[in-house]
Amino acid sequence: MIAFSNVSKKFVLHREERATLPERVAGMLRPRSGGEAFWAVRNVSFQVEPGQSLGLVGHNGAGKSTILKLMTRILEPTSGSVQLEGRVAALLELGSGFHPELSGRENVYLYGSLMGLGRREMAQRLPEIVEFADIGKFLDMEVKHYSSGMYTRLAFAAATAVDPDILITDEVLAVGDEAFQRKCMERIYTYRQAGKTIIFVSHDLSTIRTLCDTAVWLDHGEMRASGAANTVVDAYLADVNRRENERLAAQRPSTSHGNSERRTGSREVEIVKVELLDADGQERPVFQTHQRLTIRMHYVAHQPTRSPVFGVGLHHESGFWLSGPNTVTDGVSLPAVQGPGTVEYTIESLPLLAGRYLVSVAVTDSTMLHPFDVHDRLYPLVVQTDELRQRHGFVALAGAWRVDD
Repeated sequence: MIAFSNVSKKFVLHREERATLPERVAGMLRPRSGGEAFWAVRNVSFQVEPGQSLGLVGHNGAGKSTILKLMTRILEPTSGSVQLEGRVAALLELGSGFHPELSGRENVYLYGSLMGLGRREMAQRLPEIVEFADIGKFLDMEVKHYSSGMYTRLAFAAATAVDPDILITDEVLAVGDEAFQRKCMERIYTYRQAGKTIIFVSHDLSTIRTLCDTAVWLDHGEMRASGAANTVVDAYLADVNRRENERLAAQRPSTSHGNSERRTGSREVEIVKVELLDADGQERPVFQTHQRLTIRMHYVAHQPTRSPVFGVGLHHESGFWLSGPNTVTDGVSLPAVQGPGTVEYTIESLPLLAGRYLVSVAVTDSTMLHPFDVHDRLYPLVVQTDELRQRHGFVALAGAWRVDD
């Protein structure tokens, strides 16, 4: 159905500034010279067989949208060849194919004509489109007055009502609400079961795993990997994790110097360093669900202190406080401390699901009323969930199902 053979696409970036009106008028009369060459896509080759679902993954600006525009002939390749067979319905941009001055009804007929369907055929499909889009009385309003959600609902309903051989979507479903996204995914799964070819771009990697047979990973316009969707997504996630480790390591706060608006306490006992360690004792900010995590606190007691209490806190990035164990509630009694030392809290099997979290640490007096040193949500913790079926919520439950016939 689709074949890319050594496809490249070059754009020319002009950095000449035309600030004043005379400069802009003069610029309209003469072409711009020079400019910097930018290769959005370089030497990309892959094939999509009839009935296959292909996912495109990669960071923003990796070239995914350019690939889709090359597929749909919105853009022509600078070199290489693109072959495509079959009727294509593409949702590349919000309201693409719609004329803002026409009503929703008129745009549905216009879209049908662009897809080679007559007015009578679209009239037969119109009730289904209106019901799916759920825009009711707004059908005869000019679409320039539509909200982004109404645009998306009508565009998706029209695109999928023309029975395309190939359905192409580029993140536009992210605009809709939760209920509409579920309706869209149900329809996409129906298309897949019917043997349609689907090209899907999404940052929701779990959907790529579930929906797509194959995937292509793009990085700065070049193809890093292609093949089975799970294999490609795993490779992409490994690279994301590596980069996240490097970025967070560079941003990790230095607790031995200075103050922070999220750091309080009298500092008789001071936490001078915090490490997040894996099972091998290696420091890292990115962990997998069910991996071992040790939070190691290095402290200095500047004066003899009896029975201090150490604690940690786990927070979701949204601010939700997940847990806050400490040495007293866990029945751990510390003797008097003086000088440097370490305290560790180990979670043998991290129960958190994929997401971004923040770690707090603290040390107080024995009554837990006087804080010596509190670091409130200063340490980022990223959790990835690659192989688990559980993907919703914050916590992986160790439950079991039983079904009685």
